[in-house]
Amino acid sequence: MLGVHFAITPEQERSLLAAGDSDAVDELIEEIEESWAEDGLRVDTDKAWDGIHRCLTDGTLEPDGGEYPLSHAVLGGRRLHDEYVVVYRTVDEARDVAAALQSVDQGQLRQRFDAIDDPDYRGALDDADFDYTWDNFVEVRAFYQRAAAAGRAVVFTAT
Repeated sequence: MLGVHFAITPEQERSLLAAGDSDAVDELIEEIEESWAEDGLRVDTDKAWDGIHRCLTDGTLEPDGGEYPLSHAVLGGRRLHDEYVVVYRTVDEARDVAAALQSVDQGQLRQRFDAIDDPDYRGALDDADFDYTWDNFVEVRAFYQRAAAAGRAVVFTAT
């Protein structure tokens, strides 16, 4: 599953929150993806989102694992879809996540990465896998800073 974070406009936010079902959310996410033109307010994390979430939480993919606000960087937040990963964070939550991510350095992330002990993790758990996770984490951290500065809510999707 490939992950993408979007810093959505207030209009997009209202539409997503008003969507009545997963089909309506699908259509809105597709529109957002197809019309996206704002550089810096979207970040693709490929498959690294899995490792990032595990490193920022309790080592699992549980959306409620770990502690807020780090738990909300990837999978934590309000689920908007019944079958796929579409997770919404308010503007305030995005600001909280942005602030919390600033305190995570490479050594801390490496320590948490090395502690991953889940047979369902599909990465190699080697130096190259950590470098991949770290590089994508740095992009996610910068993305949240931009989203917070722009006063945007955030949606994460994984398909």
